[in-house]
Amino acid sequence: MDSVPAASRLAVALSGGLDSAMALILLREAGHNVQGVTMLLWPPQGGETAPLPEAAQAARDLCSQLGVQHTLIDLRETFAEAVVNSFVREYAQARTPNPCVRCNERVKFGALLEAVKGLGATGLATGHHAQVGRSGGGYTLCRGVDAAKDQSYFLYTLSQRVLSQVCFPVGTYTKDVLRAMAAERGLSVAQQQESQDACFVGAGSYADLLRQRVPEALRPGPILNRQGRILGQHLGLPLYTVGQRSGLGVSADRPLYVLRMDRCRNALIVGYAEELDCHSLVAREMHYVSGEAPECTRYLQAQIRYRAQAVEVRVEPSGSSEAAIYFEQPVRGAAPGQAIVLYEGCRVVGGGLIDQVESVIEP
Repeated sequence: MDSVPAASRLAVALSGGLDSAMALILLREAGHNVQGVTMLLWPPQGGETAPLPEAAQAARDLCSQLGVQHTLIDLRETFAEAVVNSFVREYAQARTPNPCVRCNERVKFGALLEAVKGLGATGLATGHHAQVGRSGGGYTLCRGVDAAKDQSYFLYTLSQRVLSQVCFPVGTYTKDVLRAMAAERGLSVAQQQESQDACFVGAGSYADLLRQRVPEALRPGPILNRQGRILGQHLGLPLYTVGQRSGLGVSADRPLYVLRMDRCRNALIVGYAEELDCHSLVAREMHYVSGEAPECTRYLQAQIRYRAQAVEVRVEPSGSSEAAIYFEQPVRGAAPGQAIVLYEGCRVVGGGLIDQVESVIEP
């Protein structure tokens, strides 16, 4: 099992799903004193008389079945500002944000961690597929054992202080093993399907959310190729992302992809697949797990999207919050606003937000 903080009482963040349920059970069966907590995040309205969300009710039922205390923690205001409003602001700037990174940093391992201390807990466990370890007097963050479910990409912002207080009990198991363990214990979550969408988008789409929150950002404009030729009209830059192929409404002799958004001209720039290749980028808001930037020109591996394969890179930190990252081989579809996460083998070194992308093909 993942390294467990020296704590007299562990709070386990329960989402109503398989992974968090098994995190609670594994800790309890290992003899730890546990309590369940569930965050109330969305929608932003609803008083004490509002129906309990289905996921929260599932978490409460699990705790009742196990004889474990369960507490609902209202973090809707924090979530709305730190995650939803940030998500909308980034899209309005024609960037592609990753709300899970912000949620982990500001909500789950920020506001929630502080809230459980008020409940008497001295550590927090979640169902993330990742691992916390010890090395040289400090803490390390590593990939989960199940490569297909590894969530370390979303956790690169966690500091040494936070890592000393958290654990990920399911990080040393594959998803199939967890399902089998849940089935053996008669848990209904054993066959539960996973959600892949942003939790606050709901039955609509992120486009619907943008139309509600920032309709002024959805101004139609020209679709241009790299030579400046008008090929069509877009519906609003925030509705597109780098690498997108479908839904452009233009025809050509070969498939076209979104290369970038030009906010100055309110133009969507499109081109061929090979024009998506980039050889370097600049990342901002860099965070390093150890608290220190790696040596200049150090070679690491980088992941530019959650499901992307890690590739060899050379990293040149610039100051405390920026870094230039050079790819040994061109990568395709790096999108401003997305996270780039640095690894050394399975260990997370750090990461930041993609800011400027240098294309292999000159403009």
